[in-house]
Amino acid sequence: MELKTLDGIQFSDIHNAFTNGFIDYGLPPMSSDQLNQMLTRRGFNPSLSIGAFVDDELVSFTLNGIGQWRGKPTAYDTGTATIKAYRGQGMARKIFLETTSVLQKAGITHYLLEVMQTNDKAVNLYKSLGFDVTREFDYFVSELNDLNFNSTIKCNARITQMDLPTESIVDHFWDAKPSWQNTFDAIQRTPQSFAAYGAYMENLLIGYTITELDSGDLTQLAVHKKFRRQGVATQLLKRIAEVLPGNSIKVINVESSILIMMSFLKSIGMERSGQQFEMIKSL
Repeated sequence: MELKTLDGIQFSDIHNAFTNGFIDYGLPPMSSDQLNQMLTRRGFNPSLSIGAFVDDELVSFTLNGIGQWRGKPTAYDTGTATIKAYRGQGMARKIFLETTSVLQKAGITHYLLEVMQTNDKAVNLYKSLGFDVTREFDYFVSELNDLNFNSTIKCNARITQMDLPTESIVDHFWDAKPSWQNTFDAIQRTPQSFAAYGAYMENLLIGYTITELDSGDLTQLAVHKKFRRQGVATQLLKRIAEVLPGNSIKVINVESSILIMMSFLKSIGMERSGQQFEMIKSL
């Protein structure tokens, strides 16, 4: 077995390893283009990502995104897996130890990841490597036909498409900062993939949403505190449902402590599909 960075590795080999590594995780298969779009959005840097190779075959890997997180140079584990035939050999631990060394030499000071709360083996591995839980997330996936937009509308806002806003324009709407793949840094890596809609009272922006259209990923949704519980979010989401090219919508990494968002999603018929931990390690 040889550990080395993924710099210069054919993307088709990365896609093949990714497909085989996650084949039994219950996730829908991703095409090469879909994987490339996901990794680009998350800041994938092959020269700071590590793979394990056996006879030149990529059999285990960590795909890292690089960027700023809370003002600090940070790596984000956007995908770690081992193909089934090579599991149980401690490859993930070896890769993480090698990754830590590579990241430190590159001046990266923090390592961020998310992991399914039910994946005890992975959670315990990360804790043993020095990662601490920072937040808990829920995620929701629903068919558009199952959504219910019949809530009482007390505030009849004007919903219209808008240019992608900047963080400084909308961050006062937030109850929590977005997770890595939902930040404005991530959105701006592939801005052409996203559509933004605003809710207006006269010329005042009172709510907005940003959605990655092809994947149906509702990336950001927020309403000004003075206009909540008046149907503004429902109107925004109804418009998104009208323009999505696919049949489903997903909301990834809703902070579990934000009860108003959890309540809203459930009220329109979205069911929680799973829960994750956000974890971070200082390097």
